[in-house]
Amino acid sequence: MKFSVKTWSKSNGTTARTGVFQLGNCPQIETPALLLSTRKGLPHFISPDLLPSLPLPDSSLLHVSPLHFMEGISSKTISSIGGLHKMLGLHDFGFAAVARDSIQCLPECSSTNKIGASFETPCGRLLIKPADYMGLISSLRPNLWATLADEVPAWVSKKRNQTSVDRTVKWLDECIALSPVELLLGAIVGGSDIEERRRCAQEVVKRNVSGYWIGGFGFGESTDERPALLSAVIGSLPKDGPRLISGLGLPEEVLQGVAAGIDLFDSSYIYHLTIGGFALTFPLHNKIYVSDLKKTGMGIYQTKINLKATVYRKDATPIVESCCCYTCQNHTKAYINHLLNVHEMLAQILLEIHNTHHYLGFFRSIREAIKEGRFEQFREMFIEKRRNHLAEVAVSA
Repeated sequence: MKFSVKTWSKSNGTTARTGVFQLGNCPQIETPALLLSTRKGLPHFISPDLLPSLPLPDSSLLHVSPLHFMEGISSKTISSIGGLHKMLGLHDFGFAAVARDSIQCLPECSSTNKIGASFETPCGRLLIKPADYMGLISSLRPNLWATLADEVPAWVSKKRNQTSVDRTVKWLDECIALSPVELLLGAIVGGSDIEERRRCAQEVVKRNVSGYWIGGFGFGESTDERPALLSAVIGSLPKDGPRLISGLGLPEEVLQGVAAGIDLFDSSYIYHLTIGGFALTFPLHNKIYVSDLKKTGMGIYQTKINLKATVYRKDATPIVESCCCYTCQNHTKAYINHLLNVHEMLAQILLEIHNTHHYLGFFRSIREAIKEGRFEQFREMFIEKRRNHLAEVAVSA
């Protein structure tokens, strides 16, 4: 793994930065970057032969949860094949393994104990011990992995937050001792307690880790309290290690994370959009696609459109006319509306291609804004336009 910071934001009140990140055999990727959510190593609706249709190299980083492999093909079989890369034939992609995936493997703190972390999975509720987790990591052989953590929601007591940090640091030491792969991310938790977040970060920095995974977000903390929590963590970390976060998926949340100094985002946002029949349409590079959005009567700054709606039944235009993804170059809103309404899986395939392409473009716009010293203006303009659109929708409802 190689990581270096290239540009720091010149805006006051933000620690946003760009960098270059290389993992395994995948090409260099500029950060801030998005890790694509997967199910057992592959995007949920995109098959391996369609992966080249996504923007490269931005789509070369994949997030995988080792807990997905608690069912189906055994970890021993995967190990005998040669690991995840050889099994899937994705030799030029980088895999980052994190236990939580925000879709199917969610932490269940009430059942977590000193022995291991509890997760709600497709196999039911499972208690994952550090030794079990490291056995999965050893079999899968990801390029990068985060240690096991005790994630807790925002409403737990201070004592529970302290216990969460103590367990996470203890499991970090156990994972390091059992580690077959040197490139690991130390897990940082602490719920909504600023002091515990800071304490956890300071403890992790003392260990031999390659970077940092910031967990425990997206579990009930408010938007207003999140900057202080992020600042407490980032302020305790060295500048030379990559920082990956889970739980920040919405565009506004991503901008909040970038402003704090996050480099990598593990997000299930694209999956939830796609499964709901939504397509991203918000402007990139501050361009306004009036021709794409004016027909909806819902303003020009909307983030997404619902392609299940009858208004698109006869719409012979692409999702976004300026978009160069496979879906927009070859298909119309009317066709995707038809596919959704007859429950054809091709609808999700086409939507995931577009949504992934569009969201990666959003990250590209963020990087350009940081390099040009206008990130804070970019962020404020995006949020203001989004807020204005929501106000317009509320008035017209």
